[in-house]
Amino acid sequence: MDFYFLAKNVIEVEAISLSYDELVHPASKDFDQNIAYLSRELGVDKSFDLIRIDLEYGGKKMAFFLVDGFAKDEALTQIQREFMRIKDEELTVDALRTLVRSKIPYVEIDTEKDLEKVIDQVLAGPTAVVVEGIDEVILIDTRTYPVRGPEEPDTEQVIRGAKDGFVETLVMNCALARRRVRDRTLRNEFMTVGRRSKTDICVTYIEDIADPFIVTEVKKALDRIDTDGLPMGDKTIEEYLFGQHYNPYPLVRYTERPDVAAAHLFEGHIIIMVDGSPSVIITPTTFWHHLQHAEEYRQKPIIGIALRLVRFSAVWVSIFLLPLWLLLATNQNLLPETLAYIGPNETGSVPLLGQFIIAEIGIEMLRMAAIHTPSALATALGLVAAILIGQVAIDVGLFSPEVVLYLAVAAVGSFATPSYEMSLANRLIRVGLLVATGFFNVFGYVIGVTLLFLLLTTMKVYHTPYLWPFMPFSARSFRDVIFRSPIPLKRQRPKAIHPLDEDR
Repeated sequence: MDFYFLAKNVIEVEAISLSYDELVHPASKDFDQNIAYLSRELGVDKSFDLIRIDLEYGGKKMAFFLVDGFAKDEALTQIQREFMRIKDEELTVDALRTLVRSKIPYVEIDTEKDLEKVIDQVLAGPTAVVVEGIDEVILIDTRTYPVRGPEEPDTEQVIRGAKDGFVETLVMNCALARRRVRDRTLRNEFMTVGRRSKTDICVTYIEDIADPFIVTEVKKALDRIDTDGLPMGDKTIEEYLFGQHYNPYPLVRYTERPDVAAAHLFEGHIIIMVDGSPSVIITPTTFWHHLQHAEEYRQKPIIGIALRLVRFSAVWVSIFLLPLWLLLATNQNLLPETLAYIGPNETGSVPLLGQFIIAEIGIEMLRMAAIHTPSALATALGLVAAILIGQVAIDVGLFSPEVVLYLAVAAVGSFATPSYEMSLANRLIRVGLLVATGFFNVFGYVIGVTLLFLLLTTMKVYHTPYLWPFMPFSARSFRDVIFRSPIPLKRQRPKAIHPLDEDR
């Protein structure tokens, strides 16, 4: 199914009149010329999955062009049954109108004069019907994509709540969003990106809430993308939209949950869906959007506040705990007597900074191994990491017990970060602070933390400050960020994204 066809409210049969000069390769009334060009450009004789079916109905020659893996056999069979009932005299006058209006029993149907666009449509999935004596090609969207069920995403699970998730098919993702946002001003705007991939993209927003400036900027940025294709789907889109390739922090939020996407639409955000990707892009976002989780809103407000505070604490621990402990452990004079136990009892045979770097590399290796390890072997991998590596490393004196302890706490904080992209960025920043502290002590730690906050405070996503509402400060909004407010009391949309309607 093609989003372009589904988005139409009324099927217009008469094509918009264009002069032949405006068409790249206009269709001709010469049937043989049309099918010869389409057959050559599509490579029908070179690719087994590109099919041309030669038929004759109503006294006219016809040819179907389609991709075997996309076509619905039942729909095409039914269309051919209807064509068999066509009488010769029915196609003598205005054959195109007769076929489209009364002889093709299908909803998603269109016509096209430009053969180049016909080729793009056939490769995208619809079936092209070339009819003798007609200088337009009929496009019937009989495609069907292989699709899995909308299971709950593994990275955003909740105890209670919806268990559906986005899939790799654009039309289904649009339907999942529309199911939760039945607003007449919800807009799903279709675009195509990629010279060769022709990837379908949908820009979704609520027209009377979203900032028109941001909507325009997003669409302009998508129009400017000039590349062969989008091999990494939405991640490739992010790099083209915002650049900042050396900035580790994510400038968009990814989600695979339709309810999370709907909540952001109601706030005034814009959703970008890419065909072939089960996650969608949410923009604009701030630092705090990456620390929110649906579980907080599936529980009572007081429970949600507790969960959020624990999560925020885990995030700060994942960034600052190891550099701060290294600073205090190597500068015992900075510790009061009540905290004298913080230093290591056994330093080990490797300097503390070296232990942390080796341990960080080990954690990354285990993370990568877990991704590539079948689930049946995951338990064995955990046992190897915990017993054979961790314990033996302490016994032989490579690591001190305190290093393993604090690194484990920091790793748990990374895993507790809802956004995977944010957790990776924080991990990289943690290593940078460790190196700065290890080489320059107090001066390195202070400068490193200062540079981190300068980076975060100067970042913007369009005109939305990354650290809003902390900088610039907004008391009410900052309270809503730190504490999960009761939904009936949350009456305003985030002002940082400039919603047209600020009241809910």
